[in-house]
Amino acid sequence: MKVIIVLALFALVTSGYADESRFEVSDILEVEYASDPQISPDGQKVIYTRRWADQQADRYKSSVWIVDIDGTGNRFLLEGSNARWSPSGDRILYVANDPHGKPQIFVRWMEGEASVTQVTRSERQPYSPVWSPNGQHIAFVAVMPAKETWNIDLPAAPEGAKWTEAPRVVERLHYRQDRAGLTDRGYSHLFVVSADSGTARQLTSGQWNVGARFEQIFSGAGLSWSKDNQHIIFDGLQDENHDLIYRDSHIYRIDVGTAEIEQLTQERGRWYAPTVSPNGKTIAFLGHAYSDMSYVMPRLHVMNIDGSGTKQIAADLDRPTGNLFWFGNRTLFFSAQDEGYVQIYRANTGGGVSAVTNDKSVYALGSVSQKSGLVVATATSAQSPREVVKLSTNGNGEAQALTDLNSDLLSHTSLGEVEEIWFEAEDGNRAHGWLVKPPGFDPEQKYPLIMEIHGGPFAMYNGGFNYFFQALAAPGNVVLYTNPRGSTGYGEAFTQAIDHAYPSVDYLDLIAAVDAVVTQGFIDEDQMYVGGCSGGGKLSSWVIGHTNRFAAAAVRCPVSNWMSFAGTADIPFFGNSFFEKPFWEDPEKWLHHSSLMHIGKVETPTVVMTGVLDERTPMSQSEEYYAALKIRGVPSRLVRFNGEYHGTASRPSNGMRTVLYMLDWYGQHKRSDRD
Repeated sequence: MKVIIVLALFALVTSGYADESRFEVSDILEVEYASDPQISPDGQKVIYTRRWADQQADRYKSSVWIVDIDGTGNRFLLEGSNARWSPSGDRILYVANDPHGKPQIFVRWMEGEASVTQVTRSERQPYSPVWSPNGQHIAFVAVMPAKETWNIDLPAAPEGAKWTEAPRVVERLHYRQDRAGLTDRGYSHLFVVSADSGTARQLTSGQWNVGARFEQIFSGAGLSWSKDNQHIIFDGLQDENHDLIYRDSHIYRIDVGTAEIEQLTQERGRWYAPTVSPNGKTIAFLGHAYSDMSYVMPRLHVMNIDGSGTKQIAADLDRPTGNLFWFGNRTLFFSAQDEGYVQIYRANTGGGVSAVTNDKSVYALGSVSQKSGLVVATATSAQSPREVVKLSTNGNGEAQALTDLNSDLLSHTSLGEVEEIWFEAEDGNRAHGWLVKPPGFDPEQKYPLIMEIHGGPFAMYNGGFNYFFQALAAPGNVVLYTNPRGSTGYGEAFTQAIDHAYPSVDYLDLIAAVDAVVTQGFIDEDQMYVGGCSGGGKLSSWVIGHTNRFAAAAVRCPVSNWMSFAGTADIPFFGNSFFEKPFWEDPEKWLHHSSLMHIGKVETPTVVMTGVLDERTPMSQSEEYYAALKIRGVPSRLVRFNGEYHGTASRPSNGMRTVLYMLDWYGQHKRSDRD
């Protein structure tokens, strides 16, 4: 269905609606994205992941492609993901399903007959595979099941009887995970396997986890081999009380031969993502010391291979960093968020830091070639989805695109112009955002305004391509999205402004953004709308509990009740971190910062949307909020998205439904209808 069909429902500005070149809702199915580019050791080829919508299966799928360093020869390579060149460049490892549908590690030879070897044959999925420097072994992490600890002497069932399945016994605080559901009891541990295939050898064991975790959410581990192939540096937490510890992790070194483990970081904190320098003498890593603040910025550190001499580098860069890569033995390349964009930086282990990129793009650093001195990354800007690009390590010259995945769609599609704005809140805070204007925008006309609020809250909207905003703008709407206080990328103090006070001053920034746009004279104040998912659902429900100036709202996957969230979400410590005391000691602030407690002031017609499988902001949060709206007589609907965990758009069809439900709901309501 095209957006043009929706217009009859939305009943907004009609000028230019017959333009078939506008971005359509169905175009969501056509946009492709590049990610995870890896340059070959000789600097001549790049493998990357290409993501697209499988319309038949209603899923997003990915495969590995290869392109020459000059941008020619772009072609499909294999089905799989996590592809990594061997140190010599003669092979790549990757993860793909075996004939039984189980994810396994495979190795493909890149010359000759391009033969493929299945390296692992385990019931447990391998994560974070990494080559040893000599190319002979592969380290990886897998979750090993733990034995049941509560057994009862149940009488045997009579022959032919169908007794109820045994209950699931829970004895941990964390026993579920979004996009996984209820999780089996087990621990993530480190393995090594021959790159030629064979039996994987388990190096770690016990009731603790390899892999630094946020709120016990497993997503792999940071692994890096020592130059001599004798040790593996990894992050994790070797503590049997890990289930009741929030944000702590350390960096360890394990002897591959003896399995002896040494803890390298000593200060309590969240330390993760270790990577060993080419000469094997230095470890770079990310993290921060322990704090009870709800957010602490990760920073770049180095230490000697034995854990001595730890120091922070790039200390003057007040931006969250990530994606570390060595170039030589004294230079590190990394990415950092910076005022709504993501740039690539270079730091010297002696202390200096400089920007490699400085433009209106969002870069994701992929890898660095020690031989050619080239950096490969993906980049996206307001009018271009993510493509693979190359840059020089000396920082001279602009990024050069190696792929062009979407010209077939965008060359004949008129996108909305994206305009950057800065504005000031009533308390003097300066904040940042963007407007997406519909194609054919005329400043002399009046347009509906749709404000979208990002989740997190410790996250950042960016100036890259966003098909969701383009689809909302195309029918004739101005879309506003901003980074209020609590967002990352504007300095640690900006993010910490909502510490133990969420929501609070972030609301002032959101309203200031609306005021700044309204004063430009092209917004119809009778048709202003607000929405957002996750933290954006939290804030959109907060906004309509504190002002009635919006004609309608689309509250998606919200946290409406901090107390019930702390007991039903897969990240209970995260909810607790926003309060100085638990609710059983001091419930006042828990209640005050719950949008459910402000629903008595809501007059705004509201549609609530959430995935039925959501473990992060569970459906019960939406149900509580929706029930209160109905009891109060506020026009409202609850949309329960099938097949969705957190968010409402992991399935292509649901992504389109989200846009269409929002446009239709907004089109039914004007502010004057309530007067």
